[in-house]
Amino acid sequence: MRTVRSVPDLRQAVDAWHADRETVAVVPTMGALHGGHLSLVALARQRADRVVTTLFINPRQFGPAEDLARYPRNEAADADLLREAGVDLLYAPGPDAMYPDGFTTTISLGGPAEGLETEHRPGFFEGVATVVAKLLLQAGADDAIFGEKDYQQLLVVRRLVADLNIRTTIVGAPTLREADGLAMSSRNAYLSDAERQRAATLHGVLQETARALVSGTRAADAVAAGLARLEEVFDTVDYLALRDAATLAPLDTLDRMPSGSGRLLAAVHLGTTRLIDNVAVDT
Repeated sequence: MRTVRSVPDLRQAVDAWHADRETVAVVPTMGALHGGHLSLVALARQRADRVVTTLFINPRQFGPAEDLARYPRNEAADADLLREAGVDLLYAPGPDAMYPDGFTTTISLGGPAEGLETEHRPGFFEGVATVVAKLLLQAGADDAIFGEKDYQQLLVVRRLVADLNIRTTIVGAPTLREADGLAMSSRNAYLSDAERQRAATLHGVLQETARALVSGTRAADAVAAGLARLEEVFDTVDYLALRDAATLAPLDTLDRMPSGSGRLLAAVHLGTTRLIDNVAVDT
């Protein structure tokens, strides 16, 4: 596996593969890799001849009170995992390469970027959309793999690519979970032992709420019951919401889902750690 840190070196490698008629998939990450990231790499390897993984901790998607300074950083360990996973190229630019002097552009979206995370992390999706657009344009890959754990982000990226005519197919990958159902996340490392035991409740409540909805419980009642359960276990609950799976438009019933399927999304806090998760709701 080769590591590059500049756009010209990245493009030279990808252009050479494309010249040989090889397909390329990119897996964007912020490092602190775990099994969930490696499952994205595995999917990328299934879909393409060559795999690029990016490693960039994007300062523009962290709020002033968020965890940018303490976000886990260990490029050497990440590189070892990616090498073992069969990645061909690691692109690890520094902040100056991504945001050089004079950089002023920010991408702002509506649609799936409205509500949920935006209500609790102002500016988050502007930072995500801007860095993802840059990474996709820099890499010029055929496919890009994003995990469904960050479901709203996945839909935001799909909207971004469609709106800006970026020639990369966005592929969603299923959430990888621990044995007790907790979605794998780099931020799980922040949890104390006691918090870790409580954390798995999030997925359990989402599953219970989804079952209640499918069994015919009125949406408002099912969501209210799930919210009450989350509030019993977690320090703070940002949201529990039923949305259309394709657009993230709010739903008040499963009988009128434009896409034919729904999605339950939640965000909670345990101590200083914020957890997000989601499950499909299909009738």
